[in-house]
Amino acid sequence: MTNPAFDASELRTLLDGRWASVRETVRAALRESDLGDADGLDTESHRARTLEQLRLLAKSGVPELGFPSAQGGGNDQGGSVVSLEMLCGNLSLMVKSGVQWGLFGGAVVALGTERHHERYLRDIMSVELPGCFAMTETGHGSDVQSLRTTATYDAATQEFVVHTPHEAARKEYIGNAARDGRMAVVFAQLITEGESHGVHALMVPLRDEAGNTCEGVRIEDCGRKAGLNGVDNGRIYFDQVRVPRANLLNRYGDVAADGTYSSPIDSQGKRFFTMLGTLIRGRISVAGTSGAAAKLALEIALRYGETRRQFDRPDADHEVVVLDYLAHQRKLLPALAKSFALHFAQEELVQALDEVQRGGDERAQRELESRAAGLKAVTTWHATHTIQTCREACGGAGYLTENQLAGLKADTDVFTTFEGDNTVLLQLVAKGLLTNYKDQFDGIGTLGLAKFVADQFVGAVIERSAANSIVQRIIDASNKDDILDRGWQLKIFDDREEHVLDGLGRRLRKANKDNAFEVFNNAQDHVLRAARVHIDRLVLDAFVAAVDRCEDPRNAEILDKLCDLYALSIIEEDKAWFLEHERISPRRAKSITQAINKLCGELRPHAVDLVEAFGLPRQWLTAPIATGAESSRQDTMIAHDKANPLP
Repeated sequence: MTNPAFDASELRTLLDGRWASVRETVRAALRESDLGDADGLDTESHRARTLEQLRLLAKSGVPELGFPSAQGGGNDQGGSVVSLEMLCGNLSLMVKSGVQWGLFGGAVVALGTERHHERYLRDIMSVELPGCFAMTETGHGSDVQSLRTTATYDAATQEFVVHTPHEAARKEYIGNAARDGRMAVVFAQLITEGESHGVHALMVPLRDEAGNTCEGVRIEDCGRKAGLNGVDNGRIYFDQVRVPRANLLNRYGDVAADGTYSSPIDSQGKRFFTMLGTLIRGRISVAGTSGAAAKLALEIALRYGETRRQFDRPDADHEVVVLDYLAHQRKLLPALAKSFALHFAQEELVQALDEVQRGGDERAQRELESRAAGLKAVTTWHATHTIQTCREACGGAGYLTENQLAGLKADTDVFTTFEGDNTVLLQLVAKGLLTNYKDQFDGIGTLGLAKFVADQFVGAVIERSAANSIVQRIIDASNKDDILDRGWQLKIFDDREEHVLDGLGRRLRKANKDNAFEVFNNAQDHVLRAARVHIDRLVLDAFVAAVDRCEDPRNAEILDKLCDLYALSIIEEDKAWFLEHERISPRRAKSITQAINKLCGELRPHAVDLVEAFGLPRQWLTAPIATGAESSRQDTMIAHDKANPLP
């Protein structure tokens, strides 16, 4: 293989980014503890093993990162997200960690007050108190505002009565519920003095210390799943379960002893969105881990593609390495370029999370929610597509359990629908693009959006953060009409976003109180496209900014090629739109395809070094086709063929 034209260790430093020390800490923890995947076990053994691994991970100190310093944590939500991303080789452990420390613990941190922090957080960090995040219901998944579980305050006993009024209100697919969870953060409609105050969260015991189910609580096991069988998902029913008034997580809404309700936020709708906004970390974690799983799949496929040989060359006495075929490069290298792009976009997202946590304003919070929703959708779809492509690129070997791709595919498949269904999340992104985020949160659900936009929409405007001012400078300085000119690429992404948003605004202006649903429903394809092109532009911006801050010229050069490949691949995928709207000519469309082919050839010698630069912990790479075992076997077969030619 050609010697790399870049400094791999320096590129690793750039990719590790601001939380490089966290990544190194997790790598060290993985070397010192047995946290490997346990997919070969039966369901019960797998669950028991994953809980044991969760406790081992707790001892490393890594899970403490995201918790307040007052309770012994690191007060670093960004570091907490990055640490979960590094668990991509054992996704059951990652998800169980996310449930315990990200969702359950994160809800106590974000929605509780000092009394809850002091009472619960240390035991949550140590896993002395395994817990659940009980939001989703059978009848209401994405529509959280319409949950049917009730928490009715009884002033006579100063207790909340938590109840499942009917089958559709049961808590569905709740991680940690079927086996290990002893307490749950339960989201329910809070009712006091006969009035509902919307969805709030309460701490509700599920099991005692001996593991016996508490009175009034019924739990069913969801059973074996397509993947993630180390996570014990269950269904929870509550039959008039009483919990003390102090169990209400009361940061945004409280109930006095006499039943009087109070909140620092007057608007019920705004209060609801504020509460949900504080729980954004789980969605960001899923995006990061999905991206890491795609990187692992790519490393397996690229390493195999560099050793697997197929068909003779007429000008040589050996068979061709499959990664030398353009068709094979086309499968894997644009996906590698997109993984780099999404990596840098995720890094910006985690930094934004950290800034908001440390005192961002309301607008910054809303922008974070929108970006997190969009990147979660795009990254999980990228993982699903990339892992399948890698499986196919490895042929039958990719179908073997030992080569990891089948497990990665099964374990990540659900990521497209948990922590928010991707289609719903893209609608949230579009809503963020079309509203002005002032004080308009009441009634802005799917049905109310069209009417709101009819009143508020003032035209599409591309906004960039100060961190990406470099992008605007490149656009302003560019006057070239060249597909490899960065300014041209940025402009065409901007132009597509502006055009799509402007067209959507015009369609939604037709809404009135009588036809709002029909207008919005008929424009849903347009809504989803607006969100996708917006996220494409954000991702390109992040990649361009990363190239700009790369100080090593050799690394900058190869990142520049990867950025070209990402940008041109996105344009090629959406070639029909660009042609239909006369943004590119047929001749230019052909030149884009030719440029992609050329870039694949230029990047091919460095493909394995590039994917290895992500620094995924070596413990996760166990596939024989990627670790040399399969290569040695093939070399033996090739030697045999040469010694025993066909007659």
